Amino acid sequence: MSTNVAKIEAKIRSLSLEDKTELIRSLIADLDGPADPDVERAWALEAERRHREIVEGKVKPIPAREVFQSLRARLKK
Repeated sequence: MSTNVAKIEAKIRSLSLEDKTELIRSLIADLDGPADPDVERAWALEAERRHREIVEGKVKPIPAREVFQSLRARLKK
């Protein structure tokens, strides 16, 4: 690790949790690059479709607790 990075890291450690969180989000967004509007729109449409299916009773949501229990059981096999 370079000296500059070590100095920056030391300064970051002195930040509040809120400021650290904001900084991390900003850095991750920078690494990811700009959002693709087509992908963002596709996800929005998918979320709307899933919501509509739940409201119309076409699908039954599964509580996250049950999903994670099932996944843990499958991973233990």
